[in-house]
Amino acid sequence: MKTLVILGSGPAGLAAAIYAGRAGLAPLVLDGPAPGGPLITTPLIENIPGFPEGIAGFEFIDLMRKQAEKFGARFQSAKVEKLVPLPGGGADLRLDDGSTLRGDVVIIATGASHRHLGMPGEKELAGHGISYCATCDGAFHRGQHIAVVGGGDTAMEEALFLARFASKVTVIHRRDAFRASKIMANRVLEHPKIEVRWNSVVSELIDPAQGKLTALKLRDVETNAESLLKVGALFVAIGLVPATKPFEDVLECDANGYLVANGVLTKHCCIFAAGDVADSRYRQAVTATGTGCRAAIEAIHYLESLGE
Repeated sequence: MKTLVILGSGPAGLAAAIYAGRAGLAPLVLDGPAPGGPLITTPLIENIPGFPEGIAGFEFIDLMRKQAEKFGARFQSAKVEKLVPLPGGGADLRLDDGSTLRGDVVIIATGASHRHLGMPGEKELAGHGISYCATCDGAFHRGQHIAVVGGGDTAMEEALFLARFASKVTVIHRRDAFRASKIMANRVLEHPKIEVRWNSVVSELIDPAQGKLTALKLRDVETNAESLLKVGALFVAIGLVPATKPFEDVLECDANGYLVANGVLTKHCCIFAAGDVADSRYRQAVTATGTGCRAAIEAIHYLESLGE
């Protein structure tokens, strides 16, 4: 029996495991360094179809994992350090414990992580005033003054979305002009509920000791003058880091490091990509599960073409 290995256990990887399991392939899922992915830290997800009251991220992932196990998926705690495609098909996966695992078909669903500010207190305040996804968490801060840090299209999209809920949105950008497209920048600049703090960076988060974010200390990069901005939440939109390092030498990546795929197929016929590792636009749990389903179906068809 051919071996199907799925890299990653977030929504995309687990959806692929469910479909492959139901097809009788007994897929092997490698959890990676962060089982469940970033979604597992989201306190409440309200935009997953079928959960009218919302569902906690860890509970959603746990249910998907149990469903995959029900259909025969196997799980292993391991991280892939290197993927080596083989001339005759399949790939060798070099793991972090020094061992090598061979997969006849591989689905890469390693996801992408939000780029963090890297500041003291950021980890403690994640989910308690600091967020990385306006679509996921914006409604929790209805009526509050919300800050967004960033200057690209993602930051503009976050600010505009948050303006639906917030009493006011302040965009914090380290330069004197946005990197975003002109149309997106203009929408932000013309919005009556959004103001911009130019040439500014967040220098301190206040107050991790209280277990919630109450204010930001900002520093002007030109004058070094500091000021206090009272907010109820901070949305960090300074980019994502796709987990493609083990594959970047053998698979095609775009300028931002995301895997390039034709649908879900990479340039190797036995290697598929699903979820945020190949999606810089949507980055939603439902879109990730959709591509996980597609990758599994394509993998099944590929194996059938081999006569398996």
